[in-house]
Amino acid sequence: MASTLTKAETEPEREEELGGQMSFLEHLDELRRRLIRSILFVFIAFVLCWFVSDYIYNFLAIPIRRALAEAQERQLPLGGLTGDERILSLDALQEGDAGRYVFAEATKLGSSVIPAGTSVQARVARDAQGRIGLFTDEPIIAGPTVIPRGVRLPVEFDTRSDALPGIDDKLIVTTAMEPFSLYVKVSLYAAVCLSVPFILWQIWAFVSPGLYPHERAYALPFILLSTISFVIGAAFAYYVIFPPAASYLLGLGQDFRLLLRASDYFDFIILVMLGMGVVFQMPAVTYVLARIGLVSAGLLVRIWRPALIVILIAAAVLSPTNDVPNMMLFAAPMIVLYIVSIFVAWIFGKERVAEG
Repeated sequence: MASTLTKAETEPEREEELGGQMSFLEHLDELRRRLIRSILFVFIAFVLCWFVSDYIYNFLAIPIRRALAEAQERQLPLGGLTGDERILSLDALQEGDAGRYVFAEATKLGSSVIPAGTSVQARVARDAQGRIGLFTDEPIIAGPTVIPRGVRLPVEFDTRSDALPGIDDKLIVTTAMEPFSLYVKVSLYAAVCLSVPFILWQIWAFVSPGLYPHERAYALPFILLSTISFVIGAAFAYYVIFPPAASYLLGLGQDFRLLLRASDYFDFIILVMLGMGVVFQMPAVTYVLARIGLVSAGLLVRIWRPALIVILIAAAVLSPTNDVPNMMLFAAPMIVLYIVSIFVAWIFGKERVAEG
């Protein structure tokens, strides 16, 4: 009886040590459970992101609005009579400065709507509460209504530098349903990004039965490193890669009127950010594989030629054009990450052995 109990007690330990033996149908059932949990988590994140989808939209639109405004400014003749004329930003105006204010779009003042293109003499002053603003310096006749002198114009002097009002720096939509579908798309992709740690955890939980117990201890470092790497990759694409790429592309269209569809732009920037987020996983994945013993620095050095081909293919897919400068803009960080991965494998790599 004692030997039977001992055998029964040691059987679960032996199964755990071997990573567990599951049939094909059990693997499918486990995969189904992991997928359902991931989808539910993404759905909850989607609902939360929907309530702030306009903020997410405005954040993602900053680079292209800036590039659009700069591209259109380059098309305008900026020379003055003497050459000493300066173009000031709004925050450079001081109290008492005056000039003509042009309504860039139809604007409602009180019960009247001022058509786009209307101009009025305006002056920088302070209101009764001491707040600085831009006020009309002459009446505006808008249809049957007369807007008197001294009315505050819809201009904020504390506008962020990333907001570029004025020339046509807004993206366009072509159907009534496009704004709704665009916000849905933005919310969905934001939800996927927020769900990355949970999805990585589910992936690890699915593959962990095939690992030794001591190898499963790498779950937390893998999830932390992968999440941080994904955020760094997406931020790198947003702040470093996309602005010069957008400026280059819009610079090619100087002979055309620059009107960009919002859906086309967001498909592009989301592809680039998600793609770079995945690419930046290289060191994190290498760390885990090197600790397990499946990858070594020597192996990565030996396969550098096919790895370089894969990197160039990935850069060609992520790059918006097929020209060499844009491809290298995407390929350069991948090459650097591959070199970093070699050092990661060299530092943390070891032979894969069962826990003794």
